[in-house]
Amino acid sequence: MAAAEIMDPRTIGARDDFTIDQNWAHYTPEEHETWNILYARQTALLPGRAAPEFLRGLQRLNLDRGGIPDFDRLNEDLHRATGWTIVAVPCLVPDAIFFEHLANKRFPAGNFIRARAQLDYIQEPDVFHDVFGHVPLLADPVFADYMQAYGAGGLRSLGFDRLKNLAALYWYTVEFGLIRTPEGLRIYGAGIVSSQAESKFALDDPSPNRVHFDLERVMRTDYRIDDFQQTYFVIDSFQELFDATLQDFKALYERLPKAFQHRPEDLTAADHIYNAGSQAYAKAGGRMALAD
Repeated sequence: MAAAEIMDPRTIGARDDFTIDQNWAHYTPEEHETWNILYARQTALLPGRAAPEFLRGLQRLNLDRGGIPDFDRLNEDLHRATGWTIVAVPCLVPDAIFFEHLANKRFPAGNFIRARAQLDYIQEPDVFHDVFGHVPLLADPVFADYMQAYGAGGLRSLGFDRLKNLAALYWYTVEFGLIRTPEGLRIYGAGIVSSQAESKFALDDPSPNRVHFDLERVMRTDYRIDDFQQTYFVIDSFQELFDATLQDFKALYERLPKAFQHRPEDLTAADHIYNAGSQAYAKAGGRMALAD
């Protein structure tokens, strides 16, 4: 969860790296129950929809202990699996800080949970989105390595003025990626797996495009932050994703234009298309609320 703006962490009671203590004891019974409601409805929906690696991570990390996870306890299991830890933050953090955390196998997670009236949508990522959506895949060694490489690449990108392109890569993979399995397409992006409505839309609806992942294509493509995606990119495996991004992006950055070349709904002649979407949802105006 990164933000471009620069702020003094002391003004929000955070350390220089924007981390804070989780202070698990401060959560109220109602907040724990909100987690339980969200957890129950997503885990009922995701079998047959989520990537096997996500479901294995969910089970391995025991996120069903009841209530918002205690990061200290969760980190014991996660660090044992891949060497990663979760750190609590109070808000979106600046890009450089975000990349620094990822490069050092730390995932910043929001320390608050949405109000009960916001079950289906919250604009800023909360602890449910960050922990339920992101953390299970950090127990998968290949995806965990991709995330670390992304953080290291992000730090290098700061000198090339290509944050928007790198953000598109994160958006279309970590947040809204699909993966091909022998049983069909499955979801793995945190923005989908933590969303009741988009878990269905991303796989079942004829409206969005579903296109095979190509690194440069993705980094040239604008994206939606206010509604369901108009294009989803599909990988064959997390190894494919890791291999495609394990390179020095300097030459790629030099080829990329300052502005995005493709709109969120565009298809190109070079695309390997699984579904040429009707875009009916977007053409009808969509809706300004995601079940996230």
